[in-house]
Amino acid sequence: MRWLVGWSSTAAGAAGPGSAGATGYDGETLHPVGAQLLWGDPDPLWAVGDWRPDEVRVVKADAQTRIAVLGICGASDEELRVGLLAARGGALRHLTAWSGSYTAVVQVGRRITVCGDLAGARPVFHTPWAGGTAYATAALPLADLIEANLDFGHLAALLAAPDVPAAVHDSTPYDGVRRIPPGHALILRAGAREIAGYDPVASLAVAAPPADPGDAVDAVRDALVDAVRARLSAPRHVPGVEIDPGPVPGMGPAERRAARGVPVPGIGADLSGGPASGTLALLAAGLPGMPGTILGHGTGAGERLLAVTFNDLAVRGREAELERAGDLAANPRLHHVVVTGGEEVLPYAELEGPLTDEPGPSLVTAARHRARLAAGSADHFTGYGARQVLDAHPARLADLLMDRKRRHLVRPVAALAKADGSVMVPARVYAAARKLARTPYRTGVDALGDRLMQRRFDEPGGAVGASLAALTWARPGPAARWLTGEALAEVSVRLQGAAGRAGVGPGQRPGDHRARAALARHAADVRVLEQAAEIRSQRLHSPFLDNQVVRACRALPEALRVQPGARAAILRTVLEGAGVGGLPPGWGAPSHATSAAASRAGLRVAVPSLMALFDTPLLAEAGLVEARVVRKAVRAAVDGAPVPLDGLADLVSLELWLRRLLARRGTCWTGTPARARAVPAGISTRGRALGAGA
Repeated sequence: MRWLVGWSSTAAGAAGPGSAGATGYDGETLHPVGAQLLWGDPDPLWAVGDWRPDEVRVVKADAQTRIAVLGICGASDEELRVGLLAARGGALRHLTAWSGSYTAVVQVGRRITVCGDLAGARPVFHTPWAGGTAYATAALPLADLIEANLDFGHLAALLAAPDVPAAVHDSTPYDGVRRIPPGHALILRAGAREIAGYDPVASLAVAAPPADPGDAVDAVRDALVDAVRARLSAPRHVPGVEIDPGPVPGMGPAERRAARGVPVPGIGADLSGGPASGTLALLAAGLPGMPGTILGHGTGAGERLLAVTFNDLAVRGREAELERAGDLAANPRLHHVVVTGGEEVLPYAELEGPLTDEPGPSLVTAARHRARLAAGSADHFTGYGARQVLDAHPARLADLLMDRKRRHLVRPVAALAKADGSVMVPARVYAAARKLARTPYRTGVDALGDRLMQRRFDEPGGAVGASLAALTWARPGPAARWLTGEALAEVSVRLQGAAGRAGVGPGQRPGDHRARAALARHAADVRVLEQAAEIRSQRLHSPFLDNQVVRACRALPEALRVQPGARAAILRTVLEGAGVGGLPPGWGAPSHATSAAASRAGLRVAVPSLMALFDTPLLAEAGLVEARVVRKAVRAAVDGAPVPLDGLADLVSLELWLRRLLARRGTCWTGTPARARAVPAGISTRGRALGAGA
């Protein structure tokens, strides 16, 4: 896990940029464990974790003006310097306009600016501390710093309404630690904090000017190519060499390396057979003169990109996708590796694992992803985020109605009617979209609060039912049905408070609002996955979550993205524009991968472990659920009942995260002996956390 941390103090003096540590405002001398000091008092900044040398850059304009960029950034040092000089005047957006995935911290005198990203994959957290403000790109270190308790209201909101920003707001699992929204920056001036947006948002009343579809797709292509090139241009990292145990029957060198958990040096990518991972693999392998091409990059001509396909032997239904992956891998620039997995890598098969910064549903599938990534490269491309940034959220149909573009609803509604086989589908979908277009935001949030209090969770099934359920400002999460009445009441109160705050509202059209919320939730879970399935010395690259790619995709006309098969068509055009052709038949076909089947199979295998997990769950001690209700839901899912499997994943992952957190010892900080306690230490009755400082 890698993060940066710093603070802005109210102190007027400075200890100098060369300080070996920093003095806290309460008299303690504090610094993060295993930290690299980037600059010193009175507003110090550290990089913590296994950062590569090229991932941490500090550029100075003068003694009082400097910028730190952590992560993969395609800007040169001179471009960073130019951006730093422009930032002195308060401009922020250009600091987020370089290719790559990174966090930028700018210091101009006593003013500190920390820029978050648009998707939420690189969040920024902050907390008041001893008269000033501490900030970090991880929440747990700040919780340790202030010895925070758990925020059970936030945990209840994660289960009851995970896709509703008004429910979660700016809270985190740790009481007192706050998160800045995606697309915003944290500005600190001598300890005082301000949160400012740096990216324009389309107005609820005025639509964005229509974009030419061809130009918009070209912009997506350019952004993706730049994102891939930024990774390929970075210095190559060679994982630590370990002693090879020698020949093992049935295992070659690559298999032995994977068994040791050491990634292969070089560039690799997922190759699932879907259009997103296939696009990145072909771009990374085909950019002329770049690493990963057939020409090599200094380590010997003929180097090929390592393409990894996961084949789940325990679940059937992906034969067509695997065949497409094999056809793509016939490209001479790719070296194809198929990783097979049985019951040992099904969801819920492994209930032990590392502690992540926050909970997320990917905790129950971490072993599944780790099995695939262990066979990957030191720098590994994934297609995470493509669906969220390219596909149209069903609520965008209401946006089209608000813009009087009814004719663009014909094809998507016809596709839903064909899938459902009912002639009533067009009328039902149109009526739901029209109702949403005429419903104010506050009314939609209040309606969700009423649904939670009245325990109305039933929704229509099938593709049409899912689209109709999504045509709202806010909807209950899949796990809400299993929460206690007290927990649901608390979430309802949070929703009423959010709707009642003066000036609070999305300021966006419903489709745009729902799409941004879905992207933020997905990006947060990808962040959890990276930590839970982490392979030592490996970097996962998700270009679809980069700022420039997200911006380019948001500029796509809604009339284009709502059409059936739009994602595959856009990515095909991207590849053709980048000079990559010869795609196999069926490329871009929608995935019918049986994630639900894998979840049910995993539940069947893991029933004894899950029953033991929810025998005396911490969630029940906190008053969020009743243990017998969850055990009954698990048995029903195993028996094939129509149980929302996503909701079970949310419940199990949150219970696992709580257990790992409470089993933790130590702290992220070192200094005086008084600060040697982890947070939190335990859970008692509903609403009370017995943290280290309680």
